[in-house]
Order: sequence, then C-alpha cells, then structure tokens
Amino acid sequence: MLVRTMVQLTEEQLSVLKELAKTRKTSVARLVRESVAQYVATTLVDKEERRRRMLAALEAIDKAQFQDIDGATDVSVNHDKYLAEIYGTW
Repeated sequence: MLVRTMVQLTEEQLSVLKELAKTRKTSVARLVRESVAQYVATTLVDKEERRRRMLAALEAIDKAQFQDIDGATDVSVNHDKYLAEIYGTW
C-alpha cells in the first residue's frame, strides 16, 4: 500500500529526477521510492556493521592477555604488590 506524502525538492533536483525518469521510462515517484529504500538499507547496514565491529573489538579486548614491560599479565589484580616491590615496601 502506498501512502501519499509531500516532499520539497530544489528545482535542480526535480529536473534531474524528471530526466532520469524519462531515460529509465519510469516515474519520478518510483525513483524517489527506490532512492529512499536504498538509503534506508544502506544506513541500516552501516549501523549493523559498526555494531558488529564494536562487539568484535570488545570481545578481542576481553580475551586479550595484556602484559606489562616484564611480561606480567596480572598487573590489574596485583598492582599494589608490584608497586610495593618496586619501592621496596612489600
């Protein structure tokens, strides 16, 4: 079901659309519908792709084994111990 709506275009935009519609032997309305559909699909794909990349990055961070300069991987847990060892107060 199609719903009637009003869209305002510049004279240049309408002129280009009319010429394109004539070349393709279709209506300006159909070109507008196709353009909107393509824009929406592209926007959703871009959003989903960004979301997928973000989740992949978070997963990689979660699985990563971070090391300090000496190779220790438990620095976030034992930071007080390591600082005390460095400063000789442990």
